[in-house]
Amino acid sequence: MPKLPVICLAGPTASGKTEIAIELCSKYPLDVISVDSALVYRGMDIGTAKPDAETLKRTPHRLIDIRDPEQRYSAGDFVRDAENEIDDILASGRIPLLVGGTMMYFRSLTEGIAELPEADPDVRAALDAEAASIGWPAMHQRLEGVDPESAARIHANDSQRIQRALEVFEISGRPISVLHADGQRAVAGHSYLKLALVPGSRPLLHEHIDSRLQSMFDHGFIEEVEGLRQRPGLSSQSPSMRAVGYRQIWSHLDGHYDRAEAQNKALAATRQLAKRQLTWLRSDKSLHQLDPLEDDVIDAISAILDKQLN
Repeated sequence: MPKLPVICLAGPTASGKTEIAIELCSKYPLDVISVDSALVYRGMDIGTAKPDAETLKRTPHRLIDIRDPEQRYSAGDFVRDAENEIDDILASGRIPLLVGGTMMYFRSLTEGIAELPEADPDVRAALDAEAASIGWPAMHQRLEGVDPESAARIHANDSQRIQRALEVFEISGRPISVLHADGQRAVAGHSYLKLALVPGSRPLLHEHIDSRLQSMFDHGFIEEVEGLRQRPGLSSQSPSMRAVGYRQIWSHLDGHYDRAEAQNKALAATRQLAKRQLTWLRSDKSLHQLDPLEDDVIDAISAILDKQLN
């Protein structure tokens, strides 16, 4: 018997990944593994566009709702959990379908992950205090001075990744980009078939993003964050609350701006996220690129799978 592949289906936010995955599962013996740094958290449902209970009952997704929002979840955690799920699915004679938009998770799984120093609360607190004083764009400029390669990849407002890159440098004295390059481990065992959903029309993708975000607000996104704020161990600095949308609503509830501005800021941040995801996807020449906005996308993916599986 030929070795079964592990199928990766990556794409930007609001590109229809879940709907495509569900349709593929109706045609092939696939089991879904979520590749999303926000879907791992319980209670974060509306703002993450988490599949509803009926959908998950019909098409189960692994690695959803496996952490409380107070807890951290790293790329290393994902690699460990995903490899366990992949082995379990393959052992059952079925095929893993990894679906999501957290590109670092995909890359860490398929290309390896460096051994990085553990988080240091004191270093993080110092960096947060400095950022509160000078702002994250200035912190990004500081990162550019010690690790220009990472700074080129990280957006000037991506506080979580800027903080982590500076933290690693403070602890180890070496840029995180160098540690990644030096610490790549051999990726053993699996054959990956990598598919990328790359919309051909940026305006149409933006329409989908706008419509989905409006639906989130209409269906209680702000109320969801209000409930999360009641959890004593959760703060605006928790990794889960730095997710797009949650960060902006938390600031709105802190009184920094009104609901309309919160929605506009969340929309801008979501569009920026999609832009970064697309840049990452287009940079990987090993991906089969498909337009999810085309009517025949399922047929196109099916043709690739039929060739690979038969």
